[in-house]
Amino acid sequence: MFSAARPPVPSPVSTSRLAWLDALRGIGAMAVVVEHTLPWYLPSLRFYWFNPGVYGILVFFLVSGYIIPASLERRGDVRAFWISRFFRLYPLYLAVVAVMLALAWWVPVREAVVRDGSAVAAHATMLLDVVSVGGIADTMWTLSYEMVFYLVVTALFLTRGHERSGTLAMAFAAAAVVVGLLSSGALLQGGWLAYASGVIFVCGLACVVWGRFRTVAAVVLGVMAVTLLAMGSRVPWLGLAIVAVMFAGTAIYRWERGTGPLWPVAVTAVLVAAAPVWAIMNGWWWVRADVWVTTMALAGATFAGAMALRGRRLPKVVVWLGLISYSLYLVHHPVLKYVVAITGDLRSRGLPYQLAVTGLALVVIMVLSTLAYRYVEKPLQAMGRRLARRLSAAPSQGVGGASGRLGDRLQGAGKARVAGERA
Repeated sequence: MFSAARPPVPSPVSTSRLAWLDALRGIGAMAVVVEHTLPWYLPSLRFYWFNPGVYGILVFFLVSGYIIPASLERRGDVRAFWISRFFRLYPLYLAVVAVMLALAWWVPVREAVVRDGSAVAAHATMLLDVVSVGGIADTMWTLSYEMVFYLVVTALFLTRGHERSGTLAMAFAAAAVVVGLLSSGALLQGGWLAYASGVIFVCGLACVVWGRFRTVAAVVLGVMAVTLLAMGSRVPWLGLAIVAVMFAGTAIYRWERGTGPLWPVAVTAVLVAAAPVWAIMNGWWWVRADVWVTTMALAGATFAGAMALRGRRLPKVVVWLGLISYSLYLVHHPVLKYVVAITGDLRSRGLPYQLAVTGLALVVIMVLSTLAYRYVEKPLQAMGRRLARRLSAAPSQGVGGASGRLGDRLQGAGKARVAGERA
């Protein structure tokens, strides 16, 4: 049995115990940077035996699946959770959108972004990929699945279904296989989808944060998220597989805490590996069986290796990359475009010149990402934590007060569980 080798239960949260998660974020972010750099800057060095970009986002999603539910349970308060999420994600996200729009006279916004109000609505909710709207920055599509996961986890938390992570992981993975066999694209399409989901998103989260009809609103948001995932995603099987991977990360957390088995993770991995094999939408090189399975295996091995090293001293540079990983993830792609706009197409240039420009671009990316973390992310996250603490001191309002009482019960128990402000 997989559960036979369960590791010792970790002690309460500490900075050193979270370093392995930061290291994973740093590795994932750099893998995505490599994937986006090689085709434009160093095409002769590009490889195809695995996809660094998909590897990086799988690592990211495993980390999110592991830490996000733990963070919610530690707080025991959905209001504090969503306030912290807002201040964690939106400030830098909106700053990048603003900069790219301001520079659109120089480097035009890509054609995948529709030129109407539906793009505004989709960007406002971050539900871009599940309403078939392109993000103004190419990397923003993955934020759609982070948001879907948050909405589903919130609904599960308030309805006391949040500990069935292994079952949920297998269910989403099985759905990915079935949808892949049946679907050739999004069944729900059109600008109305972004508008409708935007209205439900804003109204629903207002209820969740302020406590009026909280559980009902969370369930509506969760149902909407799953519906969009299965019927509105650009590649529906991939969206379902991504959420399956995230719940697999949660199942690993449950197993580590001694509250769940590990075998559902293995079943999920097999199903996700099989999902693109016979899928209708499987024409990309990175979903070839050998490449897809290799990429998945490397991501899983990276997560397992970092988990085995938790508590040990890790290289500071990798942990630092993890701290700035969100900035690195959002900033690098626009910078790569701007550098190419200055230098011209690098693919026909000599390797020494390509290497020099690549080095310069990476330095610029690191500097800007560090500044973005220092002056945008970090202070706004601190502001969000202060606001969450202040508002959470007020009585929580739910349907009959039930969700508030649930939060109170779970808050005390959750303080002993591993999580952290970096979630």
